[in-house]
Amino acid sequence: MSIEIRQYQPGDDLKDFIQVAFDIYADDPAWVAPLNMEIKDRLTPEKNPFFEHAEVALFTAWKDGKAVGRISAQIDHEHLRIHKDSAGFFGFFDTIDDQEVASVLLGAAEQWLVNRGMSVMRGPFSLSINEESGLLVEGFDKPPTIMSPHHRDYQGSLAEGAGLAKIKDCYGWWYDVAIAPRAQKAWEMIAALPEVRFRTVNRKNLDAEVHDILSVFNDAWQHNWGFVPATDAEAKKMAADLKMILNDLSFFAEIDGQPVAICICLPNLNEVVYDFKGNLGPFNVLRLLWRLKVKGPKSARLMILGIRTELRGKRRYAPLAMAMIGELIRRGLRMGYEWAELGWTLEDNRLINATIRSVGAKIYKRYRIYEKPIGA
Repeated sequence: MSIEIRQYQPGDDLKDFIQVAFDIYADDPAWVAPLNMEIKDRLTPEKNPFFEHAEVALFTAWKDGKAVGRISAQIDHEHLRIHKDSAGFFGFFDTIDDQEVASVLLGAAEQWLVNRGMSVMRGPFSLSINEESGLLVEGFDKPPTIMSPHHRDYQGSLAEGAGLAKIKDCYGWWYDVAIAPRAQKAWEMIAALPEVRFRTVNRKNLDAEVHDILSVFNDAWQHNWGFVPATDAEAKKMAADLKMILNDLSFFAEIDGQPVAICICLPNLNEVVYDFKGNLGPFNVLRLLWRLKVKGPKSARLMILGIRTELRGKRRYAPLAMAMIGELIRRGLRMGYEWAELGWTLEDNRLINATIRSVGAKIYKRYRIYEKPIGA
């Protein structure tokens, strides 16, 4: 039978769009269902400030009367303003192991982008490079950490079969939390400087902290491939979403009281909600709070670790990046964490990758970003 494509507007009834993922990953022991409430909020324009500068379409594929795949297509006008590359994006790319289904879904996203003047399709990003990025092509046996993508082992082959080609790989690093001599030495050097201090992000005054987090983040990442700065509204939304789980793993480095570096490391919420099946009813809320605040997760994900560009050429502060890792290790050990995912990092960011490798971390997941010329 032919493949039927159904299109949805963000914010509409997205039950089918969400449910199809549960069917595709039903027998995948590594998959952790994201909270349905979080997905709905992310795909509702009134609740996600990404839509203030983006257009999004959502599609599902149906075969023999059953939903067998999904995809999003999006145009980020902030990306176009900065990069001027006529690139549109796709995301939420999940299908059964069927080349026709994957090709038809990608074709629907492609046509939607072509109709709006795009000449390149890139992804997956769900919905932006600042959210879940890449298609998992290595490391299928380990569950995803918080805000990380997960896919079936056939999904990459289906993408390539539909004409997509690799443009970039990103690494997820497994790190068993332990004292790293290089990080400890760097920490001691930086801690000896009287003008430098490490300060925990103030969770009770996050609205005020967002400005400093955003300022350091946008400065530190401005030269990274594909970077799109987070807006004030996006940063505030993320802070509000993460307020309950932020802890002492997130901190600033300050020089003379001014934030110059930021570490955002989050408890791995997926370790806490692995058996919720996407449902956050009253009983699961109680379980979440107990597991998060009383029992405590044993894993985390390092989301952001960056230093203002103005410091990178100053010899006095050369050990600061490694010292930030040392401070994170000290905090993690004190709080009982056992392992963390570091990243993702770009495959060609040799300096960062060498730094991470030097503290004993190993690549355990690989996320691939694809691209395809589209249109005339």
